[in-house]
Amino acid sequence: MNSSFQKYFVLIAVLIVLAAGVFYFGAGDPRRIDVRDPAQVSRGRVVYEQRCAVCHGQRLEGQPDWRARLPNGRLPAPPHDDTGHTWHHPDEVLFAIVKNGLVPPYAPAGYGSDMPAFGPVLSDEDIRAVLAYIENHWSGEVAKIREEMLAPSRGTR
Repeated sequence: MNSSFQKYFVLIAVLIVLAAGVFYFGAGDPRRIDVRDPAQVSRGRVVYEQRCAVCHGQRLEGQPDWRARLPNGRLPAPPHDDTGHTWHHPDEVLFAIVKNGLVPPYAPAGYGSDMPAFGPVLSDEDIRAVLAYIENHWSGEVAKIREEMLAPSRGTR
């Protein structure tokens, strides 16, 4: 083997290992978030009510003045309905934030947030279900805008 081929081979191997690590430890498999699956949405409702509603509201409305910092410097919990920014993010980002908390690369290092990492207490299936429940509440208009916005990253355009 020549030197450039060996470097290329090592680079490809490293990229494969990194991609596998991101999939396994990071974003998980968001492809199974399906708002058309009534069982998943129903399971998501239960998880949301148990784990999320206390901060994000029973109707996904978030906390008051969610864009204004609190005295401790942290931001209140945002809404997950059409008025918030949740729908602006790809499924894999939402999945990773719920699983790992608001940490890099989704927030600056040391960013103070009350958003816990739910990975230790929720299964990946529960995380996907709660995201399906949230997405199920978005209006048709928001769903259409989101699909158009995310189409390039999904390769559907």
